[in-house]
Amino acid sequence: MKAITQDAYGGTEMLSYTDVPMPETGQDGVLVRVRAAGVDPSVWHIMTGEPRIARLALGPRRPRERVRGWDVAGVVEAVGPRVTEFKPGDEVFGTVPGSFAEFACAPAVKFQHKPVRLGFEQAAALPISGMTALTGLRDAGRIEAGQKVLIIGAAGGVGHLAVQLAKHFGTEVTGVCSGKSAEFVKELGADHIIDYTTETLTGRYDLILDMAGIRPLPQLRSLLTGTGALVLVGGEGGGRVFGALDRMLRATLLSAFTRQRLRALLALPAPETLHTLAELASAGAVAPCITRTYPLPEAAAAIDALATGHSRGKAVILVD
Repeated sequence: MKAITQDAYGGTEMLSYTDVPMPETGQDGVLVRVRAAGVDPSVWHIMTGEPRIARLALGPRRPRERVRGWDVAGVVEAVGPRVTEFKPGDEVFGTVPGSFAEFACAPAVKFQHKPVRLGFEQAAALPISGMTALTGLRDAGRIEAGQKVLIIGAAGGVGHLAVQLAKHFGTEVTGVCSGKSAEFVKELGADHIIDYTTETLTGRYDLILDMAGIRPLPQLRSLLTGTGALVLVGGEGGGRVFGALDRMLRATLLSAFTRQRLRALLALPAPETLHTLAELASAGAVAPCITRTYPLPEAAAAIDALATGHSRGKAVILVD
C-alpha cells in the first residue's frame, strides 16, 4: 500500500510517498481503509522531533513510527477475532499511528462510529484537536455555564472547535484572532472578537484557553478573575529544546501559590473523550471547518502550510 514515510527527523524534505507493508489486525485490532486523515501540530512535532525533549518519547534518533499521520476516518476493512464493536463496512473515525496511508490499523478502543452528520473529511479533522479542546475546557478549565471565556487562537484547529464547545456549554466567548479571521470566528458563535494585530487583550475572564504559547504568564494572569483558570495548550513557541514547556512548567508550579488555577495541557487520546466528541458531533454541537484538502502524495504541502502558522480551521489529507 502507499503511505507517507519518514526515516529521519527534519522538515518535509524527509517525507517520502512510497510502498509499505499492509498492517495486520492482530487479536484486538481494526484495519481501516483510510478515506481522510487530519493534519494537526502533532504531525509536525513528530516529523521534526521538536521540541527535542519530546524525542525521549518519540525516538532518540528517528521517529519510532515510520508512517506519518494521526487522525483518521474511513471504512472498516477487517477486525481481529476479539473485536465485537465493529465489523467490515462500518464507517469509523479515531486516532491511529500512521494515518497518512491507504490503510491504517489500531486497537478497537481507538475508534468510534463516525457521526452521520459529519463527512469523512470533517470526521478526520475532529479527534486530536477536538479532544484537546474538550479536555482543556471541561477537565482542566472546569467550564461552567454563565462564565466569561477567552480563547486565544480562536481561528485555529483547536481554537475554532473550542469556540463551538464553549458556546455549547453556555458561556460568553471572546475569541482572539487576526482581523481577517474575525468573521469566521463570529460565525462559529463567538460573542466578542479581539484582533490581536491591532488591539490589546483586555477584560476579566473566568477561563482562558491559550493555544498561542507566546504571551507571558503575568499578562495572562492579569486577565483572569481572582479564582479564574488559565489552560495552556500544547508546546508551541519557545526554543527548539523545550519549546513552550518551560512556560507550562512554571505555570503548574505557580498554581500552588495562588487561588487562580494555572494548568498545562498536553492532551492524549482518551476513549471516553472521543466517545463524548462523537455524541456532541452527532447532536450538532461541534463540527470541524475544513479550509483545504490535499491528496495523499501532497501531504508534505499540507504540513508546510500548517507550519507557517495563523491557520484557519483544519486541513485534511484525502486518501481514497
